[in-house]
Amino acid sequence: MIITTTPSVEGKRIIEYRGIIFGEVISGVNVIKDFAAGLSNFFGGRSSTYEQELMSARETALAELEQRAAERGANAVVGVDVDYEVLGSDNGMLMVTVSGTAVVVE
Repeated sequence: MIITTTPSVEGKRIIEYRGIIFGEVISGVNVIKDFAAGLSNFFGGRSSTYEQELMSARETALAELEQRAAERGANAVVGVDVDYEVLGSDNGMLMVTVSGTAVVVE
């Protein structure tokens, strides 16, 4: 499966559009991860706990996007956009959404 942020796939011709598709993940950050991230914030440096959570959520959302494209009979997704948001009363939830157009290329 080809997944790209560009509107086309170089060297390939789009022969069919299968619709707009999405992948979404809402991930909670637990107390232990939040505490470890707070230490990084206090002492400086990168928060590997939040970085890992972010990478995992993004990879899961992209895998969901790919699965939904395959279910529609597509072999590529073009125009992919990735968005990040924090949710919840204490901003303890991370939402990653990816969207794009499922297509068939030859």
